[in-house]
Amino acid sequence: MTRNQQTRREFLEESMLVAASTVTGNIAYGDTWQQNDARHGANNRLGVAVLGVRGRGASHLRAFAKRSDTQVVMICDPDQQIAHKRADEVEAMQGRRPQVSADLRRAFDADHVDLISIATPNHWHALAAVWAMQAGKDVYVEKPVSHNMTEGRRMVQASRRYGRICQAGMQPRSHPGLREAIEFLHQKKLGKVRVAKGINFTPRRSIGTVGRFQPPPELDYDLWLGPSWNRDSATANLHFDWQWQWAFGNGELGNRGFHQMDIARWGLGMNRLSDRVLSYGGRFGFQDEADAPNTQVVHHEYGDQSLVVEIRGLKTVARRNIRAGVIFECEEGYLVVSSYSNATAFSSDGRKLRTFSGRGDHFDNFVQAVRHRRVHDLHADIEQGHLSSALCHLANISYRLGRPTPAQLAWTVLDGFPTNDQARRTWDWTLRHLVENQIPLEHLTICVGRPLTIDSSLELVKSDDEANAMLTTHYRPPFVLPSQSDLGFS
Repeated sequence: MTRNQQTRREFLEESMLVAASTVTGNIAYGDTWQQNDARHGANNRLGVAVLGVRGRGASHLRAFAKRSDTQVVMICDPDQQIAHKRADEVEAMQGRRPQVSADLRRAFDADHVDLISIATPNHWHALAAVWAMQAGKDVYVEKPVSHNMTEGRRMVQASRRYGRICQAGMQPRSHPGLREAIEFLHQKKLGKVRVAKGINFTPRRSIGTVGRFQPPPELDYDLWLGPSWNRDSATANLHFDWQWQWAFGNGELGNRGFHQMDIARWGLGMNRLSDRVLSYGGRFGFQDEADAPNTQVVHHEYGDQSLVVEIRGLKTVARRNIRAGVIFECEEGYLVVSSYSNATAFSSDGRKLRTFSGRGDHFDNFVQAVRHRRVHDLHADIEQGHLSSALCHLANISYRLGRPTPAQLAWTVLDGFPTNDQARRTWDWTLRHLVENQIPLEHLTICVGRPLTIDSSLELVKSDDEANAMLTTHYRPPFVLPSQSDLGFS
């Protein structure tokens, strides 16, 4: 493909983004859980415990407190200042004050708690979910559902072993507009999908210089750490900065970029891991306490189909008014997902064919599935959450095992892995983005990740012990994830 042809395609793609801006997969298990708890009957109000209420957890509280069939009965957060503040807010919404506990384990022991809603930092997601399901609770867990790939499979196993409903916080999957658009793709109305390209342009500032900071005095830091080990230093803004530290978070890819990864995989119709993955990028523009890159590109290969995600954390111009979306490049046109609930289909020459819109309620989908004990009713069963989270984890492993490479030579290292022209265009866009942020390329090094070949049936990396060691972690007692054998799996 010539540079002129690339420019034409880039122009066409961006034109469709401008226009766009103005089905869940099969599940290989029984449709109805045999366990049908009496407390989940239509006339009973379900008691909800929300774990982690500083950020996203506040939305969980509002979602359950406003319903007539659920009631927030417990708030668990190691920061007691924010916990009591949220308890006041919930009391104003539902007329009854929830209990407050610093230790989330209290919720698992409480008979009046039916549902556990998890919005903790990522390193707590899996352990809290598995413990909750072992205690007989149904679970809603934020994305990414796991902090590493092994945890995700363990959550699926716990759901199956204990017959619990477990919904992943993948809200776009409950929006009718997006569900119809994905079904449109699956019906091959635009032919086969060649490339699914996710973009997430969320500018982020530095999290601050390396230093020794004390955790906030109102925080029980031991409970906050949970399964993770203490670090030599904290950051000045612990409650947000954990996202960019591997000990607790998964970077922007596992944060907002997760939704682009999930929508892209969903549109491809892939209910498995990819065949190969490579990621490159770096943390450019400043030096701080963060581990995760602020500029990252991911290439997953599914046979002759590709899934690409592009993360930009520096100042950047929206791609025709869109900062987060997915573009499906198909044989006979394009589908542009311009928000979590809107999409537009185009012909190959850029004619608008159809628009899709409409929002839904992901929490309601969860509650209804719990009441009817029908896992098939879930729009985002834990298996789907695991697979999309795992694609993020594998990409981050590739990146973390990469080597700093001079920017002028990096493409020669990459050449031969990505098998489509989208790869070259994304590389060019990345360099352009860095130059626009006054980052000179002459002496710049880019971390070029290690190519990983995946055995999707075993959920392992082929012939790479170092990568496979990063599929799990060493837990801090007593906050230890139950093993497969603990859950009845060999």
